[in-house]
Amino acid sequence: MRDELDAVLDLIAAGSTADALETSVLDFKTQNRRSVQDTLDDLADAVACFANAGGGTVVVGVADRVPGPDAFVGHDLDVDATRRRIYELTDPSILADVEVVAHACGEVLVIHVPRGVTVHKVKSKMPTERVGTSCMPMSTHRIASLVAERQGDDWSAHDSGVSVQDVDEVAVAIARSRLERSVDPRRRERARTATAELLRALGVVTERNTLTNAGAMLFRGLEQFPVLVSYVYRRTPTGALAANEQLTGPLVAVLQRFFDLAEARIDRTSVSVGSGQQLQVGDLPDGAVREAVVNAVMHRDYRRTDRVTVEHSPTRLAVTSPGGFVAGVRVDNVLTTSSRTRNGNLAQAIRGLDFAETAGAGVDRMYAEMARIGHQPPVYAADPESVTVTLMGGAPNASLARFVATLPADEAEDADTLLVLLTLLTQRLVDATGMTPLLQKPDIAETQAVLERLASDEVRLIETTRESRRNTLPRYRLREEPVAALGSAVTYRRRTADQLDRKVVALVKEAGTINSRMVRIMLDLDVPTTSRLLRDLVDRGFLVRTSTATRGRAVTYGAGPQVPDKRRTGSADGAPRPQLEELDLD
Repeated sequence: MRDELDAVLDLIAAGSTADALETSVLDFKTQNRRSVQDTLDDLADAVACFANAGGGTVVVGVADRVPGPDAFVGHDLDVDATRRRIYELTDPSILADVEVVAHACGEVLVIHVPRGVTVHKVKSKMPTERVGTSCMPMSTHRIASLVAERQGDDWSAHDSGVSVQDVDEVAVAIARSRLERSVDPRRRERARTATAELLRALGVVTERNTLTNAGAMLFRGLEQFPVLVSYVYRRTPTGALAANEQLTGPLVAVLQRFFDLAEARIDRTSVSVGSGQQLQVGDLPDGAVREAVVNAVMHRDYRRTDRVTVEHSPTRLAVTSPGGFVAGVRVDNVLTTSSRTRNGNLAQAIRGLDFAETAGAGVDRMYAEMARIGHQPPVYAADPESVTVTLMGGAPNASLARFVATLPADEAEDADTLLVLLTLLTQRLVDATGMTPLLQKPDIAETQAVLERLASDEVRLIETTRESRRNTLPRYRLREEPVAALGSAVTYRRRTADQLDRKVVALVKEAGTINSRMVRIMLDLDVPTTSRLLRDLVDRGFLVRTSTATRGRAVTYGAGPQVPDKRRTGSADGAPRPQLEELDLD
């Protein structure tokens, strides 16, 4: 965290403003002009707000809207007194880590706030929590949910009082049908067991032989949730309703009904992947649609009785679930944060029924399914009351889908791989710094490791540019083979220095002698680029000057010692010469 803070302070010193750099885990403050006591009261409020979210950092001594060195206005707070006063004012008390950090432009006081163990407040004030860059009041529903979550209270594991004998037989039949189609032989075997044994295997039966809330929800339904999912369909995003379904009953049946409704309305395109094989690719990928809704019912807050809402049109699906993210999950880390759920018993049962991916894989799958057919990643919006995920579809990119089908299975299903590939369809170069926010990695080193793997000889999807190869964080581009295979999916014409080198070498082998004008016309280059290209090839031994002239078009070039001679198979010293396609032009 210290390195990240230093980097932010450097940005402010260089001309950025603190308010533009604030995040959900970073806040800047100045000392209250009235008194030190008022300042400490304000800091206690900020600390409680962060603790009720996922923790964060408060920096004192930097003005919000002042750019450059003048933003560092300083402070006169004592470290121990600040820590002690925050502890006294917060309820339950928060022991924050307070330190002084020296910067070239001035000294700042830094307060590191841990995630709270319950809901904290200051004196008799209403509890607040950090949402984006603001502290928002917490509703009674939110307070109850957060307290239960942090105490490890799983509502879905509570005893519902519903007897195992009272399950809905249609729901059980749907569950058996899904298990019979599973690739896991243990689950197929489970489908043939007695109902009570099946429910126990899913973990939804208590010691009293009753169902947990999760079990009752899945196989019978609960009275406090008369409608579990509201599904509406429009033929255009803002058009009249073409379907309005309020899905009720056991959750197993509700999910199956939703799958049927959505799949019937998804347009599909046939994509040939070679060898006579055809892929039926949906404008909205089935896997992403299913995961979006299953995640919503699995992770929502069941202490609220609101329903999950699904808004569907041919090119858009938006799913809203009641309750905010589980503590520690944010819009900017939902792809990479460790799997967390407030409904552990329900999540276990849903995964056991093959409705959802294994823990932590559902969001990854949504991202991968969207990227593999050329669609942008899912878009999340969240506040303490709800979470919405939106999938924007449309006609699939057939060239991309065809190419992804040729990748090894591990790469074709990897969200990181597909997001890098998707970016490089419209952007010539990427690096770890630029890709880190998209991949939602906690640091640049993890993103760099992804890029290095994709550039390795095993994967061979991307390569470093010659100019940046020795940099700590080099730039990467698609290799020539993927560019050729992707065809029209790549929206720019990529002509690399390596390709230019090979064309010049081929030209001198064919013509015997060349000059700068020939190269410039043949390769459609400007004069400076042509000069740099020829000078570089001379320096590396692929060309030699064959004229006495030293400037202009009168300078001619012939094949250098690194260019193979078809009449010879080796050099004068007996070493084999490289063939044209094997030339090391780097």
